[in-house]
Amino acid sequence: MRRRLLPLGLAVLFFNPSFAQTVDTGRGDASETSNIRAPRTTEPVAPLTLKAALELALGANPGLSAAGRELEAVEATITQAQVRPNPQISTLIEDTRSATRTTTLQLNQPIELGGKRGARIEAAERGRDAASAELDAKRAEIRAAVIAAFFDALVAQERLRLAQLSVELAQRATTAASRRVTAGKVSPVEETKARVAEAGVRVEFTQAASELTTARKRLAAIWGNPSPRFERAEGQVETLPALPTLAELTTRLTNAPSLLRAGLEVDRRLAMAQVERSRRIPDVTVSLGAKRDEQLGQNQAILGLSIPIPVFDRNQGNLLEALRRTDKARDELTATEVRLGGELAQAHERLNAARLEVESLQKDILPGAQSAYEAATKGFELGKFSFLEVLDAQRTSFQAKSQYLRALAEAHRSAAEIERILGAASTQSIPAPAATQQ
Repeated sequence: MRRRLLPLGLAVLFFNPSFAQTVDTGRGDASETSNIRAPRTTEPVAPLTLKAALELALGANPGLSAAGRELEAVEATITQAQVRPNPQISTLIEDTRSATRTTTLQLNQPIELGGKRGARIEAAERGRDAASAELDAKRAEIRAAVIAAFFDALVAQERLRLAQLSVELAQRATTAASRRVTAGKVSPVEETKARVAEAGVRVEFTQAASELTTARKRLAAIWGNPSPRFERAEGQVETLPALPTLAELTTRLTNAPSLLRAGLEVDRRLAMAQVERSRRIPDVTVSLGAKRDEQLGQNQAILGLSIPIPVFDRNQGNLLEALRRTDKARDELTATEVRLGGELAQAHERLNAARLEVESLQKDILPGAQSAYEAATKGFELGKFSFLEVLDAQRTSFQAKSQYLRALAEAHRSAAEIERILGAASTQSIPAPAATQQ
């Protein structure tokens, strides 16, 4: 009997679609290496441009690499969703005496009904779409972080340059005060005040150097390098981002990565609800086998069909959970749309306010503060002004330039925030008026 049953079982296994799929899947497992890598990388020892920083970050950011690997993992769920149930082979021996023994060999094949396989594949594909949208959102986030950190480094470099100039000017003022004290023209108190002011400027220089070090590390950390090697950030810090109208930005909000991701999550939850709905229909198991009765000396064919009766378990709980999670995804989509709209309006307003502040500083405050300082310094050297007047003019000039740099940094951060929300180059840079140099 075994000689007759063995070819039967092999034939069923060979022509079973699930067996063929298992073989194909096994062949695909030979390649287990990922196409996405997130190695630790270091930038070259050279001036760093914004384009180079973006390439480094998009190629080696660990968070972006993790999102890519998640997409690869979700791709594998589609492969798994396509497979069919495996057949089962069973044997039964009745009685241990060979003369009265009955041996049964049976092959059982579950058959899915209710569109379960198609629903699984659809849910897995929607999951892949959601993971792809998550990758796009992460890429937009990394781009925005690089842009903001890059311009922060540019601003920190400029602040350090201004602090260095302030130190040099303070040294000149101290030297001039010392000469006048030696000549007996002013009280030694003037020299003491000059030295105190110089010490204060040196403290500001130290703070500016610390801010630059922090900005450089923040930028390099985006591509996984804790110790930046680039010489300096190379770019135009005074290049202001353009300011599109809020209506133009709002029309592009429908394609924002975060909003697309939330919409795809609704689709995924709907597909998962369909999976749970299909599971309410019971599957059929077809059985094929043979039975050998030694006592009668006969072989008997066995054909069977089994269907579960959905009396108690109709998958009602899982279906209700899937439907409620679908409602939750819809609410999250609405909340995301409202949140992004508010964030976009706020970023647009901050960008507008920063541009107005930069223009006001460029036209009125910076030239006036610089002119007042130069006049006070020259007048002090000629003995027309006191050192307090020079010190006040110097402080005013430095504060105005620091405010100017802060406004530039805020403008670039706001533009980067808009790009993060919309997921694309939303603003084009335009040159600001040339800054008054000290």
